[in-house]
Amino acid sequence: MRASLFLSALSVSSVMAAPVLPEINANSAHADSLKKVSEYFNLLAVKVQQSKFESAVPTCDLSKVAMPQAPSPLPAPSFGLTLRHVALGRGTQNYTCDTTNSSAIPVANGAVASLFNASCIVSAYPDIGAMLSGVSMNFNLSDLASVASSIAKSLPVPPSFLKQTLAPTSGMAVSGAHYFTNASTPFFNMDASQWKIGEAPCAKNNSTPAPEAAPRGQQGEKAVAWLKLITRPGATGGLQEVYRVETAGGSAPETCEGMPEAFEVQYAAQ
Repeated sequence: MRASLFLSALSVSSVMAAPVLPEINANSAHADSLKKVSEYFNLLAVKVQQSKFESAVPTCDLSKVAMPQAPSPLPAPSFGLTLRHVALGRGTQNYTCDTTNSSAIPVANGAVASLFNASCIVSAYPDIGAMLSGVSMNFNLSDLASVASSIAKSLPVPPSFLKQTLAPTSGMAVSGAHYFTNASTPFFNMDASQWKIGEAPCAKNNSTPAPEAAPRGQQGEKAVAWLKLITRPGATGGLQEVYRVETAGGSAPETCEGMPEAFEVQYAAQ
């Protein structure tokens, strides 16, 4: 089976229509959040207008996808691997605290995220793809379906995209789920989706800080690091490497002062 590369993130796809927007989270702390959402949907409107004058529709070609770059780049994919999938992940980074010591540093305790198929969005509209994580942070987790459906109905995407990017009944494509099976094994279950991409138990290979300008979380939390993971024995579907890039939010406070024994911080990533 041909080796392949899996790039993880949050997403959707598309047919042309005017979006009906879900309610923006009013508690989002970063001052420019409304501006960023406005810029995003203005860009969608531009794409819709441009599509009326294009002689050919965009294609869903993952060979065109460029790896996002941080100031200190992650190692490149191993030789011979090809990009298999891009997903938008939206969920929580989880932490624990020693409540008897206010100066203690929060300890990472895994993460949980839903994964949405962003492959065709990122390949055909890279400028929109680069904004997905940050824009998704302005909406509650409970509103993700309506956010995804709004974006999906806004972009001019050819019919050939539909099988790859739209679930039959929802208007947004769920690729799978991300969670931890133990303290050191992040797991990507991509077999639950209609595409049967595979399963990937992983180990951390490398990390780099997110860019300073990376989108912050709903309470102003910094973006978590970008990662390169390699799969452990038991991975299926030919999956060998996973990258976490384009992160938004997710970082814990510097100390445990005022924090409970266990808490979650919302985040998004590709």
